[in-house]
Amino acid sequence: MTPGNELLFLALGGSGEIGMNVNLYGCQGKWLMVDCGVIFGNPDYPGIDLMLPDLQFIEERLDDLLGIVLTHGHEDHIGALPYLAGDLGVPLYATPFTAGLIRGKLEEEGIEDQVELNVVRDDETFALGPFRMRYLPLAHSIPEGNAVLIDTPHGRIFHTGDWKLDEAPLLGAPSTAEELTAIGDAGVLALVCDSTNVFNAQASGSESAVREGLDAVIGAAKGRVLVTTFASNAARLQTLGEVARDTGRAMCVAGRSLDRILRVARATGYLRHFPETVDFDTAMTLPRDKVMIVATGGQGEPRAALSRIAEGTHPLKLDAGDTVVFSSKQIPGNEMAIGRIMNALATKGVEMITDRQAFVHVSGHPGRPELAAMYGWIRPEMLVPVHGEMRHMAEQARFGLGEGIPRAVVQVNGDIVRLAPNGPEKIGFAPAGRLVLDGDVILPADGSTINERRKLGLYGQMSVAVALDARGRLAGDPQVRIQGVPVEEEREPFLEEAAAAAAKAAREGGDREKMREAIRLATRRVAVKWTGKKPIVDVMLIEV
Repeated sequence: MTPGNELLFLALGGSGEIGMNVNLYGCQGKWLMVDCGVIFGNPDYPGIDLMLPDLQFIEERLDDLLGIVLTHGHEDHIGALPYLAGDLGVPLYATPFTAGLIRGKLEEEGIEDQVELNVVRDDETFALGPFRMRYLPLAHSIPEGNAVLIDTPHGRIFHTGDWKLDEAPLLGAPSTAEELTAIGDAGVLALVCDSTNVFNAQASGSESAVREGLDAVIGAAKGRVLVTTFASNAARLQTLGEVARDTGRAMCVAGRSLDRILRVARATGYLRHFPETVDFDTAMTLPRDKVMIVATGGQGEPRAALSRIAEGTHPLKLDAGDTVVFSSKQIPGNEMAIGRIMNALATKGVEMITDRQAFVHVSGHPGRPELAAMYGWIRPEMLVPVHGEMRHMAEQARFGLGEGIPRAVVQVNGDIVRLAPNGPEKIGFAPAGRLVLDGDVILPADGSTINERRKLGLYGQMSVAVALDARGRLAGDPQVRIQGVPVEEEREPFLEEAAAAAAKAAREGGDREKMREAIRLATRRVAVKWTGKKPIVDVMLIEV
């Protein structure tokens, strides 16, 4: 698939899911990538913390890939760069704060010298092949959230990235209604738009309004207060700094990602008036009502600070009468992990407050009133919903058509859509999937390693060692070991029966492979009879 005299759109991540955003635009034989993010692991992928987009389609066309343009610094938009950018070998483009976060990631992986990172100012225009681009600042929960305006020979694309409307933003200066209207006046072919909060009938709300709610909650708290929020939500960090001053509490920050965000924000001109923080030891010696901890881990991440504090394995401690404020939205799929932490905190007698009990969070994504306003300003010829599950994108397509946008297309990862001429039209399908970061190794998300791990977790494992003499006859009793097979108190009689079945199968002879398979089936039949489960059986034939 080489784009001809046309404009193509292809999502390799973020369409049909929330996270892992990767979008490609194709024109005149070349491709442009916008964002390259990750999604976090879930119980379906045991032992996995991060999942990456499978970029096979564009990896097979690297000579035609011009570069990667990053809209903002959230992990679901830049998180895959440390693992994939070196192999892609194309330049990156980002505004200063986002570039600072990316540079830190590349340095951690030791590839900063292998990847070209270009810093672009908001008012700069830059070109790659047939694409001419400039950033347009939009409000979000991180500094320098940007839309990308992409000029092509077939019309202009307004790619929103993540956004919201905020009349009183704490960080940065978003584009005004007048500026966005002027863009619409000049003509926009396609609006490629965030779908995350399309079901919200209300606007997302202003970050400045959260301060009052947090002041009330934290001002009324009697003991230590811990606030957990997304580390990258620098606007919320700014709010929390003000709340600490308002309530007379010293601030303590717990979490490497929080430290990184603070460092990069200060280096690029943000959070200059953020209060000085105290270390863990000092925090624990202060009067309980004079300290506020800001910690990572509100989504239930097992190695994050909040999880370790809840388990009692962190230098910071919480006890009965203390308060934890969840100043973030619960991401679908994290309910069980968050519940585990909440139960641990409840066992300690810690009070918990979420956005259901108090006004302690606003979203960084647009509700329906904000979407309608953007449609009215940009007035695109067509709408391409992205950044959502299928239900979100389908609903935004319906909503946009109802608001007067002439055409819309609902696509998912892998759909190749011709935007122009005569678009939108689905014209093909590209391979699209997930990879997993397993330790230091990148693997297919549904390859043999992960499938074997799932089976081990579901069924358990048996190892059978059988000694054979030079004639291939049984030499001694087979040895059987099990892991995760549910026999508990009947373990010994079960092992005896399994070993007897293995011995019988070995005595029946045959070549090595036939004998190995006969032993495997015989011992597994014993497991099925005893437990109803079919464990994985490994057979070792040892010549003595």
